[in-house]
Amino acid sequence: MADEFGARGGSLLTDLVLSAVGGRTSVDALAAGVDPREVWLALCEETDVPDDRRYGVGRLEPRRS
Repeated sequence: MADEFGARGGSLLTDLVLSAVGGRTSVDALAAGVDPREVWLALCEETDVPDDRRYGVGRLEPRRS
């Protein structure tokens, strides 16, 4: 969060409602048991983070399932 969003990361976790995780905030989705990766990708989608930055600092390719 800090690497991508800086100081506004905390407010995005608690304030931004994500339709991809059931219309919940990130904090609420995690508390409900939604996989953290799913929450992260929903947050990235909602905030238009480019695909090449969605997989973590220094990661070149998406994690394989």
